[in-house]
Amino acid sequence: MNTNISLPKTPKLIEQISKNRAVFEIEELYPGYGLTLGNALRRVMLSSLPGAAIISIKIKDVNHEFSTIPGVLEDIVEIILNLKQIRFKVYNNDPQIIVLKARGEKQVTAGDIKLTSQIEIANPDALIATLTSKNASLEIEMQVERGLGYSEWEMRKKDKQEIGSIAVDAIFTPIKMINYDTTDMRVGDKTNYNRLKFDIETDGTITPTEALISAAQILIEQFQVITTAASKIMKAEHKEEIKEKFIEKENEKEDTTKSKIEDLKLSNRTQNILLESRIKTVAGLLRLKEKDLLQFEGLGNKAVKEIKKALGKLGFTLKSEE
Repeated sequence: MNTNISLPKTPKLIEQISKNRAVFEIEELYPGYGLTLGNALRRVMLSSLPGAAIISIKIKDVNHEFSTIPGVLEDIVEIILNLKQIRFKVYNNDPQIIVLKARGEKQVTAGDIKLTSQIEIANPDALIATLTSKNASLEIEMQVERGLGYSEWEMRKKDKQEIGSIAVDAIFTPIKMINYDTTDMRVGDKTNYNRLKFDIETDGTITPTEALISAAQILIEQFQVITTAASKIMKAEHKEEIKEKFIEKENEKEDTTKSKIEDLKLSNRTQNILLESRIKTVAGLLRLKEKDLLQFEGLGNKAVKEIKKALGKLGFTLKSEE
């Protein structure tokens, strides 16, 4: 019986609905893996892809969000809601300060904001406010930061806010919409393999393809931590096992050295010569060199060979001639 988990087909783009929306399909997923991978990738795309958003604003001559500005159609709450819809692409992790200055009768859009070299706006046509008279003016300083997911302004209460600064809920995620669907399909004689479809829409700061790839890479990195740690644990366990076996073997050797000469099962003549020479244990024999044995009366080369063979069976040798 085959116990291998088969790999799916390479993901393919099956429909480009718009520049920022696309549908992808992955076929021949092992039974149940459509739901497993679909849910994991969707959660990562919604929560873990970095993006950038306005986290606070300062509007000239305005101290709180419940104010109005003369000559501006929208109130401050509406302006804040419009600012939250602006999608930024920031190229470093430092906070970016950007400024909007508008005057005269006109519609003010994201394209009117003066940017730094480290920031771009994906939707410059997004409406911010409408100035209704020639004397109307609007001046806003905005702080943009990178982050993950969604951050409520209340969660940043501990951060020091400048006087006149208004904290804003930050929508960092570049994903506007992500849905997935799984259906069964036939692979060989099996009819319960999975087909997984993703419908992904982004805010324009990344493409749907980049979103899918980034989410998969994040999961891979998370799993690599587990596999790397497991590998280290297995190596440590293997080393410990070798160490234990070595200690066990050494203990066995130590016990063997305490054995009597009689346990070597030498010939009676060789055994008697050793006993008469007061060599009564294996340990005593191991302290001798071959030339020492040859000095015993009646012990020749044949007997020494017999002794060496008996010791060899136990994993021992006579003392080196050095």
